[in-house]
Amino acid sequence: MQLKVRDHLFIKYSIKSIFAGILLPLFLFVMFNIGCSKKPSDEYLSETRLLLDTYCTITIHGDVDSELLDRAFRLCENLEALLSITIEGSDVWRINNSGGEPVTVDAKTIEVIRAGLTFGELTNGLFDITVGRLSRLWDFGGSQNVPSEAEIEEALATIDYRQVRVDGQTVQLENPDTWIDLGAIAKGFIGYEVAKFLASNGASGALIDLGGDVVVLGDRYEGGPWRIALRKPFGGVNEQLGVIEVSWASVLSSGIYERQFEKDGVRYHHILDTRTGMPVVSDVVSATLITGTAIIGEGISTIAVLYGSEKVQELFEQVPGFIGAVLVLENGEVKTFGEVELLSN
Repeated sequence: MQLKVRDHLFIKYSIKSIFAGILLPLFLFVMFNIGCSKKPSDEYLSETRLLLDTYCTITIHGDVDSELLDRAFRLCENLEALLSITIEGSDVWRINNSGGEPVTVDAKTIEVIRAGLTFGELTNGLFDITVGRLSRLWDFGGSQNVPSEAEIEEALATIDYRQVRVDGQTVQLENPDTWIDLGAIAKGFIGYEVAKFLASNGASGALIDLGGDVVVLGDRYEGGPWRIALRKPFGGVNEQLGVIEVSWASVLSSGIYERQFEKDGVRYHHILDTRTGMPVVSDVVSATLITGTAIIGEGISTIAVLYGSEKVQELFEQVPGFIGAVLVLENGEVKTFGEVELLSN
């Protein structure tokens, strides 16, 4: 099945106003490409680099050269340097270390923070970008220690998206002990920004794969939709759940299998419940969202794990640019929603 975002934009007028600020850039971007799209080329360029703490692959075709590919990777690096919680001097690092003072940041950082606050409002704080103290406390990529109850309680006291103040390009945290963490939506935003950059610089088609978070522009160089393999949760590196075919869309996944460890017979994963400070208990093992705007898809995929399969179904119809979703449940059941077909490879 070939899914085109631009076919969906004109029938999604039941969009909740809470998403309006995130949707507009997608609409303008797709309208630009309707008028400026080119025929697919039979040649392509592709490269993989280690960025964003993962392997990132960008594939492009059209009126392009290797310099454009290099510039696209540099854009990834530049955006990471703004949004990372760990890079000293990043916008997020400066906000977190400001002692509660106002910090002037890049407009792109403001865009991601506003999106994060939207998800906080939507979920009444279950998805919360002020989770930084808690997320760094767990440190899934490092020590793999289980924090004490006292440490978790202390971190929980700093979480509240409503204490983030955004005024123009200035961000202020009312609680000076709070830390912002944009990791749950940053890669989706970066992928979409790269897609816009490539489209405006001659690419007829592109696939931006940032460690499994995928944004596709147009069709493949051979013609026809891009084929995206979905990883089987807890399976081997090459084990696939299935394949979906998409054009002009983003494919974003979240799951409890991505960053996790086992200690004393208990498995701990990185999707944290802001009510308890512990990994969330949910019947959703993994959630893949196919949407028009990557940052929305990435946020909703995480929310799907937080909410569970029953509650999140009510949310799908409210998501602007929603195309489809694939949920894998803890009992092994695979559920699909919307206009998506899971194919065998």
